[in-house]
Amino acid sequence: MTTEKPAPLWLVVPLTAMAGGMGWGIRGQYGHQTGAMIAGVLVGSVIAFLMLPRATSLTAARVIAFFTLGVSVGGSMTYGQTVGLTHDAALIGNWEALRWGMLGLFLKGGIWIGFGSALLGMALSGIRYRPAELALLLLGVLFLSCFGMQLLNEPFDPQQRLLPGLYFSDDWYFEPDGDLTPRREKWGGLLFALAGMAFYARCVRGDRLAFRMAGWGLVAGGIGFAGGQSLQAWHAWNPDALSEGWFAEYAQHINWWNTMETTFGAVFGAILATGVWLNRHLIDPAPAEENIKDGLSPTQEVLLLLVHFGVLASWGFIMVRALGPVTELAIPMIILPVVAVSAGRYWPYMFVLPMVAIQIAGKTLRHMSYETDLVPVALGWIIFLLVPMAATLIAAITFARRSHLQSARSFSRWCLLLVTWLYFLLNFAFFELPWPWQPWTGRTPHGLVFAVCAFGLTAGCLFYGRSTSSSQTSPTAE
Repeated sequence: MTTEKPAPLWLVVPLTAMAGGMGWGIRGQYGHQTGAMIAGVLVGSVIAFLMLPRATSLTAARVIAFFTLGVSVGGSMTYGQTVGLTHDAALIGNWEALRWGMLGLFLKGGIWIGFGSALLGMALSGIRYRPAELALLLLGVLFLSCFGMQLLNEPFDPQQRLLPGLYFSDDWYFEPDGDLTPRREKWGGLLFALAGMAFYARCVRGDRLAFRMAGWGLVAGGIGFAGGQSLQAWHAWNPDALSEGWFAEYAQHINWWNTMETTFGAVFGAILATGVWLNRHLIDPAPAEENIKDGLSPTQEVLLLLVHFGVLASWGFIMVRALGPVTELAIPMIILPVVAVSAGRYWPYMFVLPMVAIQIAGKTLRHMSYETDLVPVALGWIIFLLVPMAATLIAAITFARRSHLQSARSFSRWCLLLVTWLYFLLNFAFFELPWPWQPWTGRTPHGLVFAVCAFGLTAGCLFYGRSTSSSQTSPTAE
């Protein structure tokens, strides 16, 4: 039978947790903003697959793209020293530093996932946001971000030991004699931006789902980040706790930082999925095709794709200095994609697949063939860049051309399968092929964890919601 209703909670939560855990665990190898998009695509694809049985393929692609773009923004925040407050050797036993660090992680994690969840709610709700409206909204929250940084993240003059009153990185309060390098924080700006977006959605547009999802994202990210780091901090505070017994042989290979990241992703995925499911009665996405009528022409879509591709290449690999202020603020980086995803027929698919993949594939190539000599350069270009980009580009074009014949569930099923194995395999190569039957390294445990997640997601895709009919002629047919 065709499954017409959203999936049950018992399925939504574990599959989204697997997507978040694997995506966020892989994220650490690839960087803050671009790496976070891996989790965005995986989690967004699961939500579209399980919660949008009657929507169109284009609507599902837009939902995934919006969440992916939103969750990338928080990657601009610094958090390494915040983590350090809870487990650095010099601060072991300092309960005040531990509490302050955990508070900072809760705040930063909440903002990170909250931003993505707000955009997810906007894409899932029945409120129609026009492209020009979204552009003006993001420009407005950019202004709020600058105001928030001035209010909460200033003054910042490390040479004079002058830091903000609410500062969640390492400072001289906890280490008076330490040789420290304080980092500029921007969580205050993103907090104001998130608040402004949630206020606009609820009070101006009457979008209850976007407002609620922003709140669920705050809770999910906060508990996820602080909860994940509690494991790493526990080990740092109790280094001998796992040194005896049958598990000791395996415990010595655990990468506790990656454990924190994977737990963060799994927890936020589970909580976010619960929030979406509990608010499923508000899910009624406006047909994405409505914005297409007066949207971008194919030529305009191609031109904007080339512009954004150039920006991504310059940002990720060429390190153009002029882009520094733009990338540091993060919000300007998503304005063009959000508008193009909203107004384009091809853009949602192109962003979700090749645009996200290009930086991950490129960074894998750089690591495997340039930073190391593990794979010859010519072979590396084929395996790690050309094949992934060809696969995602062909898939995106095919999905876009068949969008009127394919349901949201059908598209997101195959999209999820593709991105699950693409990012699992690229990361497995980045991990230098940690086969469990070979001598274990610090990457073997999480190689196994990600494999379990990949197979779990694959099973969900292959066995849930399959129709006995081969018809794909309507949004509900599968």
